[in-house]
Amino acid sequence: MAVDWLGVALLGLQLCSRTLALEVSVGKAPVIYAKNGTNVLLPCTFNSCIGIEKANFVWSHNHTEIFKGVVKNKDSKPEPHPEYKFNLKHMLPPDLPLSKDNREFNVSLLLLDADFEDSGPYTCLVKNPKEKDANHSGTFTLKVVVMLEKVDNTLTRIILSVAGGIIGLLILIMLTKKLVLLILKKTRKQKECLVSSSANENTENGGLPGSKIDSKPTPKA
Repeated sequence: MAVDWLGVALLGLQLCSRTLALEVSVGKAPVIYAKNGTNVLLPCTFNSCIGIEKANFVWSHNHTEIFKGVVKNKDSKPEPHPEYKFNLKHMLPPDLPLSKDNREFNVSLLLLDADFEDSGPYTCLVKNPKEKDANHSGTFTLKVVVMLEKVDNTLTRIILSVAGGIIGLLILIMLTKKLVLLILKKTRKQKECLVSSSANENTENGGLPGSKIDSKPTPKA
């Protein structure tokens, strides 16, 4: 039976374009905290299984466009779109890496000197003309605070210490039990050996020390 490889390939491309063609990720944290006056990296990556061609990406804050960029091809780094009007608040990080396996592209945005007005939802939207202008987006919330809260790990350390102590105690009990059983086993064997040896000596010597065995003459017929 002949296999229609062309049909299989077309089917694979069709499934890819429907399900995995374009995916945008802004990380797993729905909320990002930043200290007032610091620079913040707004994360965004996208994947395409059939390649890209002048993929456009747009960043928006509170539904207002703040940055527009483009990735020309798989070998290009993200750059500002020709229609983008520069501002002193947002820029592409200078050290963004090239795509991974020509599929994953990093279009993260750097927010400079964050202040309280920069808090709110941020959306990263990507549009790929090579996929019939398929688009996808991801959204997260930025909260600018006076001071980042320090995570108190005291309770966690106490729990881990107690758990470690309990585990150590159980191991010590098991080792002690094993040692005691081993000593008892050896002691029992020594006692059995002594009893057996004493019985053999008594038999050979005619009985216990100080005992008398009457030797009766063999009755005559």
